[in-house]
Amino acid sequence: MEHTATFWQPENNKIRCLLCPHYCLLGENETGLCRTRQNKQHQLITMAYGNAAVIHSDPIEKKPLYHFLPGSSTLSVATKGCNLRCLNCQNSTLSQCGPETNEADFTTPRQIIEMAMKNDIPSLSFTYTEPTVFYEWMMDTAQLAKEHNIKTCMVSSGFINPEPLKKLLPYIDAVNIDLKAFDDDVYRKLCGASLKPVLKALELIKNEGVHLEITSLIIPGWNDNPATLQKMCDWLVAKNFSDIPIHFSRFFPAHKLLHLPATPEKTILAACHQARQSGLKYVYAGNMSESGRDSTICPDCKNTLITRHGYNVYVTGLRENRCAKCNTIIYGLFN
Repeated sequence: MEHTATFWQPENNKIRCLLCPHYCLLGENETGLCRTRQNKQHQLITMAYGNAAVIHSDPIEKKPLYHFLPGSSTLSVATKGCNLRCLNCQNSTLSQCGPETNEADFTTPRQIIEMAMKNDIPSLSFTYTEPTVFYEWMMDTAQLAKEHNIKTCMVSSGFINPEPLKKLLPYIDAVNIDLKAFDDDVYRKLCGASLKPVLKALELIKNEGVHLEITSLIIPGWNDNPATLQKMCDWLVAKNFSDIPIHFSRFFPAHKLLHLPATPEKTILAACHQARQSGLKYVYAGNMSESGRDSTICPDCKNTLITRHGYNVYVTGLRENRCAKCNTIIYGLFN
């Protein structure tokens, strides 16, 4: 279903999309890099609105969000399309095609809210593909969720312009940003984006007080250089992200990087150690074979607060948002 898009302006008989840092300039009937936004009769329309490619329940830890309603379920929602071209995309069958390839019925924001309420699911997650490209549908759904006391989560690359992000954040309760590298050249080659807008998004989300977690997928030969990882950790500490949970995850061959090996587990463990030594308090190893490595530990007294074995979650050492042993405040929303 076509729907009027936001964040654009006319320019020399064309339309300039202002949603993300690509700033696509579209002639009549041309579609942006995201494949979802089109110049139609001198208006920008979105073809993603209500065009659900995914609606199903997941553990909140799958996003990954470890400090936000741990052990709960979340209703995952996505359309097709993406404003990035990640060589390693695990969801390329969804992200690297447009909404017009989807045959699902139109899904309204109210239908999504009703589905969550019917199944006693406490949150929605805009995920799997890049939520920025279905911005209008996400915004309308998130606003309605707020009215019904349902939490909302955005799992994103963070490649979005400040104005639309700032307008959206009052209706979003938690965000996980995939920080794909800490080198602009790698960003451009790996996913067709750039680093600076993502760092701006991270700072904006944190400054607006929205719950934030960061994921860094470590890909052999691309972003596993210890010196570059150190620059990332130093930037995060210098910008007061020490309390923000960070997930270092193993890469497995996918999409256009099928020729690469999976990330060695020792590389992930070394990155985690490096991050902790740099001053990051909540550091997690993702996609590892041995369970129990991703438990939440009090940064002060080292008491185990949350034990995780896969998606089995046991909150044992928390009293509301404090360590039950030493009373240290723990970043997150746990009730």
